[in-house]
Amino acid sequence: MTFANKLKALRKQSNMSQEKLAEKLCVSRQAITKWETEEGIPDIGNIIAISALFNVSIDELLSDEKIVKPIDYIFESVTEYDIDAPKHYDLKLGGAKKLVLSGYDGEKIRVRLASNTLQTLQNDFKVKIDDIKRRIDIEIIRKNGITEAIAKEAITIFVQIPSPYIGHIELAANVETVELNSLECDNIELDIKTSNVILDGILGNVEINCNLDMKIVCRTLNGEVSINQVSATSKIFVPKGTIFTAVTKGIGTSISYEKDEQQVSAFSTQAVENRIELNGIKSELIICTSEAEI
Repeated sequence: MTFANKLKALRKQSNMSQEKLAEKLCVSRQAITKWETEEGIPDIGNIIAISALFNVSIDELLSDEKIVKPIDYIFESVTEYDIDAPKHYDLKLGGAKKLVLSGYDGEKIRVRLASNTLQTLQNDFKVKIDDIKRRIDIEIIRKNGITEAIAKEAITIFVQIPSPYIGHIELAANVETVELNSLECDNIELDIKTSNVILDGILGNVEINCNLDMKIVCRTLNGEVSINQVSATSKIFVPKGTIFTAVTKGIGTSISYEKDEQQVSAFSTQAVENRIELNGIKSELIICTSEAEI
């Protein structure tokens, strides 16, 4: 994990906005943004201040080791599978309370099911992985009478894909929150039922197919986010100062804009690589900037 990712993770773990962290370190919010996006690094004085603020040694901050551990759960089941070449991933994950999909430096797919309430987790769920030439199919199968409703209340799914071997990703799930982290690929297609989507460190195009009202938080925007909906109203949050093009397609679709919860005129631009697109029928998308949401 890079220093930038460590700083961002420590800040979020402390429920601290970029602005709040900047106040504590007596620097500008823009400085925090640069540090977290690898556009700059703090000087030694600020490194020492960050170390003291989060009670983390300087060696841990500057080493390649991951210092922020995932949330601990009482019950868990882990399935791993070796990968040695780029693959197309098709993930059919079913129901869960939360899904976290991320890339990492490694050579194994890791699927971790976690729960604090379901003692029979290891017996009630099977992770099926099929390796077919350049394609990997992953399916979570429920057993022993476990319903999707139970799964949505009881389990969290963590999927890690080796960054060197990520091709196209297709994902189907029915979850309360979908979080995508540190993924670089041409296209990610989400066929989901969810009300919350978090995109952080995604480089490439993300296509979201969902007919529920959604809150989409883009902590970074490097590529295209395409939202396909029918008769829905959703909000997408982007960092302040993000440059992007906004496009509507389909029938009866519209885009409006908010800054700090106040309706404003359009602040998108034309002919840039970053793009937000709304497709579908009779749907509305509100593009927002708010430090509190990011």
